Parts: sequence; C-alpha cells; structure tokens
Amino acid sequence: MASAPTQPPLLPVTNPAPGSSPATGGGSDAPIAQPAFRLFLSRVSDSARRSLSDRRPWGELLDRSAFSKPDSVSDATSRLRRNLAYFRVNYAAVVAFALGASLLAHPFSLLILLGLLAAWCFLYLFRASDQPVVLFGRTFSDRETLMGLVGASFVLLFFTSVASLIISGLLVGGALVAAHGAFRVPEDLFLDEPNAAAGNSAAQGLLSFLAAPGSGV
Repeated sequence: MASAPTQPPLLPVTNPAPGSSPATGGGSDAPIAQPAFRLFLSRVSDSARRSLSDRRPWGELLDRSAFSKPDSVSDATSRLRRNLAYFRVNYAAVVAFALGASLLAHPFSLLILLGLLAAWCFLYLFRASDQPVVLFGRTFSDRETLMGLVGASFVLLFFTSVASLIISGLLVGGALVAAHGAFRVPEDLFLDEPNAAAGNSAAQGLLSFLAAPGSGV
C-alpha cells in the first residue's frame, strides 16, 4: 500500500506591524531631497517669470506725447502714485538696471559683492546642518558662522565702495522713476481692481524665493 506524499514544511510568516512599510532592495525608502541651491534657483526663476509677465509695453512707458509739466506738487504726487501702480514692474527693471550699471562700472566692487553673496550661500544658507564649518582645524558652530558672516559683511560693505555704489545706484534709479512718474500724464492709463490685485500678488511672488526651500510656499 502506497504511503501518502509528505507535505513540505510550512515556513513561518511574520506579519508586518501596522504603519510599517516593506523593505526594498535599496535598503531605505526615504525620498532623496532636492538640493536646496537648485530649489532656490528654481524659485528665483519662477518668481522673475511671473513678475515680468505683468510688465507694461516699453513704448507706452516712453510715449513722449504723454509727458507734461505738473501743475503743482500735489498733482505730481498724484501722477507718481498712479504711475507707480501701473508701471511697477517696469520701474523695478529701471532701478535694477541703474544698480547693475553702477556695479558694472566698478568691477572690483562687483567681485567683492559676489564673493560675499557666495560666502553667505555656501557657508550658511545652503549648508547642510550635519556639515559644520571647519577652518584651520577648528570647527565653528552655526552661531559663530553667522556672527563671522555678519562681521565680514559689515566690513566689506561699509569700509569699501560697495555700499556707496549700491546706494548711488538705488538713488539714481529712484530719481529716474520719480521724474518719469511726476511728468507722465496718467489719464490714458486704466488700472482696474483685478489688475491691482494681480499686481499685489505679483509683487509678493517676486519675493517668494526668500521663503525656506523646504517650506513648500
């Protein structure tokens, strides 16, 4: 009489604990974080693109037939206020151009400013928290690094020509904007409420890249 076939032994099965995920071949299922500096550049690019989409035509800005002398200081102030609301992106470009021209005229000061910005980016803003700054065999804490960068910024900005160039560029750009806004007649400009709200959101979006990279803002 033939004997019944032998059943293979059963292997023990372990049920995973609730909330746990099965192991993968890579050893870790944590997503790889996008580098902070790349995310920062992406934020800057998106903010600039959204802001430039709201600029007015330059031909409308430079229409010579729309210029006249204001009757009084209050008239000039009223014109400037309306023109600022309408040409805000164009005016920001004019100020940025004046600032850039002021720095490009002095390459040494521009190099100092770029080096200072690079030090802030790579030593503090985008440095990983688990990678301390080590100089000359000494490890510096985050607070010491911050104080050192603040001190270096103060020395380089106020004991060189960098600060004076930045201030002069901003003053020249502001003077151009003020003169144009005071002499440009805004009667042909129509800024309705939806456009004003969009302009406010664009102004906020221009600075949105200053938010923390991981904040999701």
